[in-house]
Amino acid sequence: MKKIALISGTSSGIGLASAIALAKAGYHVVATMRNIAKADALRNAAQAADIQLQIAEMDVESDASVNACVQQVLSEHGRIDLLLNNAGSGYLGTLEETSIADAKRVMEVNFFGVWRVTQAVLPAMRAARAGHIISVSSIGGLRGVPFNDAYCAAQFAVEGMMESLVALVQHYGIQVSVIEPGPVHTEFVASVRQKIEEHDNGLADYAEYRSKLLASTQQAFAAAGQTPDEIASVIVRAALADQPDFRYPTSEIVKALVLRKYVDATGNSVRDDAGARL
Repeated sequence: MKKIALISGTSSGIGLASAIALAKAGYHVVATMRNIAKADALRNAAQAADIQLQIAEMDVESDASVNACVQQVLSEHGRIDLLLNNAGSGYLGTLEETSIADAKRVMEVNFFGVWRVTQAVLPAMRAARAGHIISVSSIGGLRGVPFNDAYCAAQFAVEGMMESLVALVQHYGIQVSVIEPGPVHTEFVASVRQKIEEHDNGLADYAEYRSKLLASTQQAFAAAGQTPDEIASVIVRAALADQPDFRYPTSEIVKALVLRKYVDATGNSVRDDAGARL
């Protein structure tokens, strides 16, 4: 009997690649997205890979949508073995340039969306005394990135939520992991990079450093950018592990940044490394 995987944000990028990869690995995949009218790319990829997927609509910003989707999956399949929280959105702007309303919007998708779906799935996993929750975070959940203040705040919140959760739910047979990519070539990232180039409503005083961020970002992608398929392979490795790790940096560069941060109790390395990009 195939295990059941529920995935959010599968219309493109890491979510799409992960849906295909997990189906190839033997899961029955319920691939969700906010608007199933945007499912053509996923359907085409599934057809090309000669695999079957179940596509469903789920808006991670809506309690009603999330609860309806989760209950439908449980009604049809009786369980959810794997939850992959992937849906997210980017935002460009410093703290000073970002309104409270915009910051709340970022948190609603990137943090509360993960909270909402995980909260809906946990009762069934706890009752089954089994399950695995995987959340896609990023290097921005471990180290602050200039001009990404709201995004990094949301990703840090996801890391804290999952780190708190794993300590408890392991006693109920539930595993928790976070996936931490660095630069990834996706539409999500491309749109943020475009916003950096087009950003014309920021404070003029920050313009010089905004341009330097664009240059350093382009260099980082050229030197170390990964593909969605590469990230999906890490997710599959975590999903199939008998004793999965909590944290999965997806590249040696990310691992090095993590190590540098956590051996420096002063935090100065984070300040200095990020500042050097500007």
